[in-house]
Amino acid sequence: MNLNEMKHKYAYTLARVGLNVQKGQTVLVEAALEGHDFTPIFAEECYKLGASNVIITYLDTENLKVRAHYTDPEEMRQLDPVLKDYYQYYLDRGACYVRLEGVNPKAMASVPESEGSSIFAYTDAVRNIMRRASRTLRARWLIAMIPTKEWADFILPDKEDNLTELWKLLLKLCYIDEKNDPVKTWKDLQAERNKRGLAIDALHLKSLHYTASNGTDLTVGLTPASRFGHEIRTDLPADYLPFTPNIPSEEICTTPEKYATEGVVYASRPLVLGGKSIENFGFRFEKGKVVEVLAGEGKEMLEDLVHTDENASYLGECALVAYHSPISMSGLVYYTTLIDENASCHLALGRGLNGQAPEGAGYTFNDSTIHIDFMIGTPDLRIIGTDEDGREHVIFSEGDFAL
Repeated sequence: MNLNEMKHKYAYTLARVGLNVQKGQTVLVEAALEGHDFTPIFAEECYKLGASNVIITYLDTENLKVRAHYTDPEEMRQLDPVLKDYYQYYLDRGACYVRLEGVNPKAMASVPESEGSSIFAYTDAVRNIMRRASRTLRARWLIAMIPTKEWADFILPDKEDNLTELWKLLLKLCYIDEKNDPVKTWKDLQAERNKRGLAIDALHLKSLHYTASNGTDLTVGLTPASRFGHEIRTDLPADYLPFTPNIPSEEICTTPEKYATEGVVYASRPLVLGGKSIENFGFRFEKGKVVEVLAGEGKEMLEDLVHTDENASYLGECALVAYHSPISMSGLVYYTTLIDENASCHLALGRGLNGQAPEGAGYTFNDSTIHIDFMIGTPDLRIIGTDEDGREHVIFSEGDFAL
């Protein structure tokens, strides 16, 4: 296959494995303006699966920078009610949604941290609508990447024809090659990860203790409903359809107890917020809440982040990813959370993957307007799980699964 044919195979994977597009369905697309050449390819694959309409809007970073500079920060953070109604209108009629992100790590270099926070809040607003809607088990959404020249120039500056090389790299990370069936490949990968998740669940862990030589010493509390694996469910709606919200993905993940995180954790990879990259940071937790942001440059943005709402400073996700995963072993930092989070274990501030805990359950899941992943995996990360009887189990050793 030539590269154009491989792009079609990637687009088919996103439409079929990611969104599971159905006949007669509307597909809402938000795409990086710099990646506009790919959107017709993606739209074509959606139509070939039977989509009735593929509606594309573009994410224009340069115009967002101008708007953020001249707009009140609180106003900038709010999604226009007409736009909310627009997305809700299509969701109520069974639409699915994809964000095709591009990366330009230099685009926000000159933007003040306060304006970067506003841009992040605005661009995350639509994704939050979709994430909340997916709790009904009917809405399907996906976040995936479009290689762009700006991204290729930043992470592959010494490569000749670096945009083509970036495409080849992304295809590899998404397990797409010339011969394989992407539907079967992804089904097998997901089954393998689920098997590992179920093995961890069988230990009935109450907590995970993370330690690493970078100073991380953190305990995350779990609940009886904090599951890394997925049993076959019998309570799904009749019209439920499986989907894959992130491509690529290497994680198994769960929602921790809201008030049971204690200690210090340091990030191992940059976090990109509103297009700005923040490095060398960490958080101190007490009773589940971030009580101190540990950072130099980027501290203002991180403090704004944990004060987005009353629950933004609590954890909503802990995810396990082997350090020696394909993404990590590529040797690159991608400056996009979607890919970098699948290079190492990570945590997320904000909204939990689970909804509200049942009344009287004795535990609490977090809810928030944000859900922000940050990477904490290192080559020497050690994770010890403690079960309901106080016994300890080595979950991670030297950065990788020990089970």
